[in-house]
Amino acid sequence: MERKVKRQITGFPTQDGAGVKLVRVLGLETTAEYDPILMLDSFDSTNPQDYIAGFPMHPHRGIETISYIYRGKMVHKDSLGNEDSISDGEVQWMTAGSGILHEERLPASERMLGVQLWLNLPVKDKMTAPAYQSIKSHEIEEIAIENGKLRLLAGQFKGKQGFSSKHLPIDYYDIHLSPNASISIDTETDRSVLVFTLVGEVTIGGELVKEKTAAKLTSGDNVEIKSVDKDAQVLFISSKALEEPIAWGGPIVMNTKDELQKAFAELRQGTFLQQEMKYDKK
Repeated sequence: MERKVKRQITGFPTQDGAGVKLVRVLGLETTAEYDPILMLDSFDSTNPQDYIAGFPMHPHRGIETISYIYRGKMVHKDSLGNEDSISDGEVQWMTAGSGILHEERLPASERMLGVQLWLNLPVKDKMTAPAYQSIKSHEIEEIAIENGKLRLLAGQFKGKQGFSSKHLPIDYYDIHLSPNASISIDTETDRSVLVFTLVGEVTIGGELVKEKTAAKLTSGDNVEIKSVDKDAQVLFISSKALEEPIAWGGPIVMNTKDELQKAFAELRQGTFLQQEMKYDKK
């Protein structure tokens, strides 16, 4: 059965961090339908003043953040002592788990183009040990398709294996299509699938999906994505829906209000981090 478009959400301009201009596509109001993706922010600017303020040091608990910078650069620093950067076509994968502090700087570049996802952690993994992983360009396989290419950011595609998170594995593809091209992707029927149009427009099941739009798909065992009369770049994200309760407050996502209140109490008391803090505060 072919998957169709169940719902479309087009992002709206907003600011976050120290004043970074971005397009927020998914958030608190979309968690049930787009489960397990909590948030999707898109960055697309040729003006460094839109983003160089960055995201100063801040906490997270209960989620994984997945940042894909197709153009530009992101510099990461966290309370575990990690300092790293990703640039054109690379991925930053951070497991907040029981608690982490991190900052993200966005140096000036010719174009800043990419997305950040917040992936919910299952109940059993909410308080797992925090971790950081970057996926560099040489670790990302580019697979030729008819009239385009597919970059395997995470998960599996036709027997090929990319990076896999041990908590809630996802299939994450960056698909590039020439004008009037198409790709057919086989899917497990019970997987939760969304497609995000990073650049350009596509049709899915005959329905047009405009740029910077997250399309949640119906269940099915395959989906066909077609570009229109211009190049298109779409992100395909597939995972298991958790169907678990969500208590969300700012940078922290837990399952109950009590857990959320406990997290903020620990932040106030200075006991939030379960792992020894290793970064230089200066």
